[in-house]
This record gives sequence, structure tokens and C-alpha cells, in this order.
Amino acid sequence: MKTILFYLAVTTAALGAMTPTEWKNAQSLDVKAGGLTQVALPPSTLDAARDGLEDLRILDSRGNEVPYTIVKPVRRMPSLVPPKKITTTLEGDATVILIETGVDFPLDAVTLETPARGFIKSVSVEGSNDKTTWTKLTSGQPIFRQANGVAHLRAGFDTAKWAFLRLRVDDQRAEAVPFTGAWLHGVTSELAKPEPLPVTITERAENDSATRLTLNLGAANLRLASLRIETDEPLFTRAVSVAVRQVMENAVTERVLARETIYRVAVEGQTPTSHLDAPLDISVPSRELLVTIENLDNPPLAIKSVSVQCWPVFAVFRATETGAFRVLTGNARCAAPRYDLAALKNSLSLAPLLESSKQPLGALTANPQYQPGEPLPEIQDIGTALDASAWKHRARVQIGKPGVQQLDLSLDALAGADRSFRDLRLVRDGKQRPYIIERTSISRKLTPESAVANDPKRPKVSRWKLTLPNANLPVTQMTCGSVAPLFKRHVEAFEWQTDAHGEKYQRRLGSAEWVRTPATAQTTLRLWLNAPPQSDTIFLETDNGDNPAIELSGFQLFYPVTRLWFKAPVSPETWLYFGNNETGAPQYDLDLIAPQLMASEKTSATLGAAESLKNGGVGDLFQMSNTKSILFWVSLAVVVVVLMVVVTKLLPKPPAAAK
Repeated sequence: MKTILFYLAVTTAALGAMTPTEWKNAQSLDVKAGGLTQVALPPSTLDAARDGLEDLRILDSRGNEVPYTIVKPVRRMPSLVPPKKITTTLEGDATVILIETGVDFPLDAVTLETPARGFIKSVSVEGSNDKTTWTKLTSGQPIFRQANGVAHLRAGFDTAKWAFLRLRVDDQRAEAVPFTGAWLHGVTSELAKPEPLPVTITERAENDSATRLTLNLGAANLRLASLRIETDEPLFTRAVSVAVRQVMENAVTERVLARETIYRVAVEGQTPTSHLDAPLDISVPSRELLVTIENLDNPPLAIKSVSVQCWPVFAVFRATETGAFRVLTGNARCAAPRYDLAALKNSLSLAPLLESSKQPLGALTANPQYQPGEPLPEIQDIGTALDASAWKHRARVQIGKPGVQQLDLSLDALAGADRSFRDLRLVRDGKQRPYIIERTSISRKLTPESAVANDPKRPKVSRWKLTLPNANLPVTQMTCGSVAPLFKRHVEAFEWQTDAHGEKYQRRLGSAEWVRTPATAQTTLRLWLNAPPQSDTIFLETDNGDNPAIELSGFQLFYPVTRLWFKAPVSPETWLYFGNNETGAPQYDLDLIAPQLMASEKTSATLGAAESLKNGGVGDLFQMSNTKSILFWVSLAVVVVVLMVVVTKLLPKPPAAAK
């Protein structure tokens, strides 16, 4: 530490006065003593700054810029390491796994490997450094793997160094399973404790197989340490994934950052054990975090709350004077500072920071010297003019307030647009508005009209007719229920189509095997569609054989939500054009500033009713479903007429009548 203090003393002189007219935010910092100063940057500061803190500036009481370095004391965890040696033996009603760790850093968990499926057991862990004296680290921890692949094979314990670990897996109530390997979880250092972060659930989307939560973290650019899902459900296991949105090729996708299994299980003879925390150690560039809980055939969890912890971030500098300092953030264009002490960052981050050097930071306020400009001025009317003569439909975008907009495509737009959405155009005053498209993992529910449509010629077959509000909807899944207690059926979904010769045929959309037994009385039929329907009618069919006809009800269809992000004023009006299968995808430069767009506050815009354009493109007739049929019969009629004319000319003329 003395070396670091000396280095700071000779390299961190103030750089000179600056007028911060381009910095939006300011926070007060009361420096009461000179020397090494450590400032914890709260979430509000990280949110106001750029993701890499390139715009953070510290000014002393005279307005001079002060060099600083950023310290992020996260918990450093190396990659999972295999043990030096592992031996597995059967001892009575237990499987004993002896591990020689071969590492000299602290451990806090071991994860086992096994090919076995469909088991749950309890495990106890002991530690030793001489293989003679053993210390109990934990007992009664459940390890399991379900038939659906959800597994938890990790046994955790208090952090410590151990030369040997001994795991005893209880086999009293079920036969032993083979364990083929193990991985050690090591912890090299922990320079700070994670802090609680208040979060809110802004959106909860349910479908038949998953619960999707959108969490508002309240700030961007945080490094999260863990996430906890609180529920009073007595027994459950769920796979949980944590994701953020990212922009790739002018479209918003979701990137999974972490996966974990949460559970509350009870091994026979043991007290129920819970694991509701998902360790993360991830950086989140936006204010939103997407949490997906896989329910499969289970009902959704009754979630009480979600809590998050994050790692603190510090700015460290040497104060040559005392007084009222300021910390500035909120400059989207400035270059990152280049201080001489930047090279010292790694050494400083490993040094113990003095408790007496910590200084609190004031609340985030508007910088009175800031001269505001237009939000996201990079987004202008940079699109070219659009000749809309080839587009079939348009819908008015209803905007509540100017700024960055989030628009969910309506059923009309989903049905009328090209499957790839390459024909979507936002237009204002005849010019294209650039946008980013987000294909979300949210599924929305649609209730179709349903009716029994049995064929009298096939008495053993049950058939249902489902009518959708639009043709060509991107439906991906169908569910329904039945009150029948016992059955086994193969279910087919199809639609009727017309081929080039005007003949009708069945176009298969998907199939599923549905089995109900007394043990699975609450199962729901879930049928995934291999291809979306092209018409507005889906038929569901099953052969009952010699069994009573099955009754189905409660039909639901699911389709993915697709969104557009763009910047627009309230007026003049913005329109969404769609319905042009001949155009290519637009090429916008908006993805270059996608992080700023994603981090901006967004207003939810909506689409009005779709309008059919009279000038919907030359040749619309030839894009109808019976186009080929019409062309075939017209061509055949022309050929027949031509042949009749030719035959008529080839026939001998009748002899002239005698005069």
C-alpha cells in the first residue's frame, strides 16, 4: 500500500480547470482529508454514466480535473477445476467419494458427475488436510436429476482450504447410482461484500411451459452477484435462465448470461431443503433483466418476490486538497480519460483499501452548467424516401409522447407482413424511419373459435375446427384440455390448401402423443406446430379406434411477440407499411447506437387498424392463393380455342353446290 500511495502522490496532480457544459449530471463529494480517497459509486451513478464509465470525471473544489482509477472488487472465481484424484466405493447403504483436491486455494463447493437419471439423494461432505482428522462441512444436502433433465449435483459448504474432501451419498432408500467424476469450485479472493439492490417486476408473461419475468433493476451497467426467487411452494424444481437483450444485425435478440436450478425438495427422512438463489457474477448493460422459469408440465410458481444483490464499484484517487469536489457523468460523446495511473489499476484492485479513506457521494442532480441538446440526436430522418406503391397494407402508429418508442406488432401486421419481416417500413412524411426489430421470447395467448367438425364417413375419428382472427398468423403452439380420465391418443393438426390444379389437400402442421393416466390427471395437450398456418382455419384430429370419442375444450394458441424500437415525435403521423413479398430487408445504421437506444426510456406505442391500400402493388391478383389455378384454366382455355381454330382450318372444305 505504501508503494501505491507514493505512486499516486507523484502521478495524480490535478490536470487543470474544465467547464463541464457537456456533462448532464453532477454529484457532490465532500473531501475532508487529503490523501488516498475511495468513493463508492452508487447504482444511480453507474446508470447515469456510460457502460465503461468513459464519461466519469472528478473535479476538485477549484474545478480542476482529478485523475482516478476504477476498482471493481468482484468475487473472483476461477474456472471449475478437476480434482487430482477421485475414488468411489460402496460402504453399506452409502456411496463414499474420496477426493484429493490437489489445489491450494479455498473451496466452497463440489459438483458431481453421473450419467444416472431420475434420482434424488442426500449427501454429506467432510473436509480434511491430513486424511485422518475430518471436519463435517455439510449434511443432508439433496442432489438430484429429473427425467426432464433438470438437475442439481452441487454440494456447497463454507469457504476453506482442504486437501481432501469426503462425500457420503445416502443409498438407504434407493439403489446406488454411479458417479464418474467431480469438479471443484474455487474462490481466490473476495474484496467486498455484495449489496442488496431493490428491483421491481415490470412484466410477467405466462405460457404453458414457462414463466418470463422482466425485472427493472433501476439502473444500468451493474454487476450482479446473485438473484433470489421467493416462493412458498412446498416442493418444486425449476430450471431458471437469466438473459439480457442485445442488438445483432439491426435486430434485438436475447442473450442468456446464466442458468441455474432452484428447488425445494425433501429426501425421505430429511427436512425439506431449499435452494432459491442463482449465483450470477454478470454485467448487465441495461436496466432490464429477463428471467425465464421453465415450468414444463407443472403449474407456474406462485412467486412472492425477486431480490438481487450486486457488487460495489469504487473510484479511487489522491486528494491534494480538501473541500467540495464534484463527480460528473452523462456525456455520450467524450473520449475515455487517459491518466498515467491507469496502468496501476490491477495492482490497486488487489490492495486492501483503507476504511478511513471511504467517502460518501451525494445524490445525483442536474449539472447547472449543462447545455442540453436533443436526446439521441444521431437518430434523424436519415432514411430514404419510400415508394409505397408495392405495399398492400398500412397501419397508423399511435404515439403518446415523443422519444424512443416500443411497438408490439398487432395481429394484422403479423399476418400481413412477410414471415421474415423484411417488408416492414416505418414512414413519416414519405420518408423511412429507422428501427430495430426485437424477436422476443414472449408468447402471447390467442383464443380461437372452436367447434366439433366430425366427418360422418369416419365415425371413429374426432375432429375439431379452430378459426383464427387472421390467416397467416405465426402460431407456434396449441394447447387444450380434456375431462376424460384415461386415454392415449395421437393428435394431428392440419389445414386445407389448394394446389396448382385447384385440388384440395391436407397440409400437416404438427402432431403430438397425448397420454393421460390417473397419475397424470392434470396434463394438458401441448402440440408444437412445425409450420405456421397459411389459412385462418386449423383442424385437429385424432383416431379413437374402438374407444369412446375423446372430448377436448379450452383451446389456446400461442404466437411470439415481435417489437420495433425507434425514435419518433407525436406529429406528423408515423405509419407502418407491410405486405410486400418482393422487397428486401432495409439497411439502417441504427444498430451503431443500439446500446443508447436500449438504455433510453421507452414509450409504448400501439398500432391502429390495418388499411388495405388500393395501389397494393401491380400483380396482387397473381399473389392470391388460387393464382396458379386461375392461370392453369385460362391457359387451358386458350390452348383449346387455338386447337379448334387449327382443326377447323385443316378440315376439307365442303364441295361447292352445283349452280
